[in-house]
Amino acid sequence: MKEITVAVIGSGSTYCPELVDGFLKAKDSLKLKKISFMDIDERKRTIVGNLCLRMLKHANCDCETVFTDDLDTALQGADFVVTQIRVGMLPCRHLDESIPAKYDLIGQETTGIGGFFKAQRTIPVIKHICDRIEAICPDAWLINFTNPSGIITEFILNHTNVKNIGLCNVPIDMLDDMKEIVGQDAQITYVGLNHLSWITSVKKDGEELLPGLIESGFSPKVMANIKDDGFSMDCLRTIQAIPSSYLQYYYCREAKLAHQRENEKTRAEVCMEIEEQLLEMYQDENVVTKPALLDKRGGHKYSLAAVSLIDSIANDKRDVHVVNIKNNGTLPFLADDDICEIAAVIGADGAHPVPVTEHINDHIIGLMRVVKCYEKYAVKAAISGSDADALKGLSVHPLVGDWEKASACFNELKEAHKAYLPQYFKN
Repeated sequence: MKEITVAVIGSGSTYCPELVDGFLKAKDSLKLKKISFMDIDERKRTIVGNLCLRMLKHANCDCETVFTDDLDTALQGADFVVTQIRVGMLPCRHLDESIPAKYDLIGQETTGIGGFFKAQRTIPVIKHICDRIEAICPDAWLINFTNPSGIITEFILNHTNVKNIGLCNVPIDMLDDMKEIVGQDAQITYVGLNHLSWITSVKKDGEELLPGLIESGFSPKVMANIKDDGFSMDCLRTIQAIPSSYLQYYYCREAKLAHQRENEKTRAEVCMEIEEQLLEMYQDENVVTKPALLDKRGGHKYSLAAVSLIDSIANDKRDVHVVNIKNNGTLPFLADDDICEIAAVIGADGAHPVPVTEHINDHIIGLMRVVKCYEKYAVKAAISGSDADALKGLSVHPLVGDWEKASACFNELKEAHKAYLPQYFKN
């Protein structure tokens, strides 16, 4: 059994009990020596932290616990650092979702112009966290769940020296849904970028099952945070792949815009309500396990994805996970240093991509290339604070594109988020 010290950055997140639940379920292979709960929001850090402490005590886990708003304190002795931060919190997400609608653009927290601004607010803070990891616990692994996960990983792995793997719960949900139908022994090819991904092959006993699955109407369960508009049969037959939920923003764009116009509340406002309900539940001293309401936030299987990845590194398991890592020749149509979401063998030395031998069609290649171009510009802009870099990226993004809309919406969102964008307001 491996003994580990963990620092959770953004521990005021209402997802945190999910993470603790995952560690408790993995107690046969992972022993928590110490867990530090760090968050700058004292109210949420206290409420969520107290529930986490009750969960640990209820499970007879006697690890050392630290509650702090100081990053350096949290990082002391860490073997693993889990980042789950939201710079500007849900009110900024509301702006990311509501302002684009004025310009007939999709507002969403991880993709399009809303996701772009989440990345712009987050990367300077992630840079500071990485600087302190390098100074205090340089051998620690950073497991990042902060969205947009792919863009954040693109920054960390190409602009810092921190050992990092980016993570999302979409792959594990999609793969589990598929295996429920075809069996646990199926060979499944999953490729893409974070929140832009597809299952491109499903084989069992050497037989390709994907065309039959498409004809049968199979579709993975939609994430709780996405309105399900479905994918038409003609769409699936044409792309010859099973898309992730987030591709509804690309393949069902007009429907998503219609929802924005019709909905009385943004998803951020709904999340604010759910969060307050959860925080009220968390204050009940009789609650010592993860509440079921938490699943409505869209983080289903988050703890399984995070803890199983940590377990694989800590115990050198050499098993396979779908993660966000450098391409390193795995997909020949991307550069080696491009971050993609692919299967990798995970061990004590990190992630090693599994070769992709199945054919990837030109539609998927084209969409991945153009969105990767956008992601590169998003990182460049977050570092430089250059309006030109930002607008170059937004102009190639399939959900933005139009110059007049992009530039007007960019300027309004930049001003709205001014307090969190020091790179754009240096003077």
